[in-house]
Amino acid sequence: MSRVTARRRTLRISPNGTITRPDTLAVEEPLEIRTGGQSLTVTMRTPGADIDLVHGFLYAEGIIDTAEDIVSARYCAGTDENGQNTYNVLDVQLRTPVPVRPRPFLTSSSCGLCGKTALDEVRTRIRHPIPAGSPRIDVHTLAKLPTELRSRQQVFDATGGLHGAGLFTADGEAVAVREDIGRHNAVDKLVGWALRENRLPAQDLILMVSGRASFELVQKAVMAGIPLLGAVSAPSSLAVDLAADAGLTLVGFLRGETMNVYTGEDRIAL
Repeated sequence: MSRVTARRRTLRISPNGTITRPDTLAVEEPLEIRTGGQSLTVTMRTPGADIDLVHGFLYAEGIIDTAEDIVSARYCAGTDENGQNTYNVLDVQLRTPVPVRPRPFLTSSSCGLCGKTALDEVRTRIRHPIPAGSPRIDVHTLAKLPTELRSRQQVFDATGGLHGAGLFTADGEAVAVREDIGRHNAVDKLVGWALRENRLPAQDLILMVSGRASFELVQKAVMAGIPLLGAVSAPSSLAVDLAADAGLTLVGFLRGETMNVYTGEDRIAL
């Protein structure tokens, strides 16, 4: 398989002078997703858990409903300058083929949809409405989740360049953690894992992400039936609108005991 890290020469400048040394970087490579041999989309990702990523992406976009909707997934031939397979093209055979055509995926910020249209699009694709009021999580447990997530980001430790996403129980126990150069890919890998493990809808779990809470991340949480999304940085206005519309608890600027609860505060036990 492709590597998740790579070494590159760098000039290190500091008050103590300069030094030339190798640095460890997160690998970023394209993954082309095909269905029935035809190209569906291309995403830039960190190699690893590609099967989960594809399951999560197709589920979030409403193309599949269960893991059984994917009959097979195989890497296509593609080699680098050394003749090694790049593993950058994944062809998925669907149980019920879908027509491949240009389409405005909701996870693309350049899709051209206005806010109202985007909310309407998500409403039509929701499979599992989020139940009101549960689960409830103690605010002190919630405050620990960023640290718990960070402690499990092994590739971030080596590179400092990956987003993290984790699924946790209401007691703060980590169920699964994924990393990727793209925050949406990290969540897709988690959702794909949960789909393959028959854990969807994940109505008893909490999603924690290492960056900001964009519309696309809230959309993926809603599609997976996840009732609470925590982020260490800010949400967007459309993310808050979607969370409120879907009944999802959205927490931003989650740093230590300080946080902003934008929607669904009834799930936070003070």
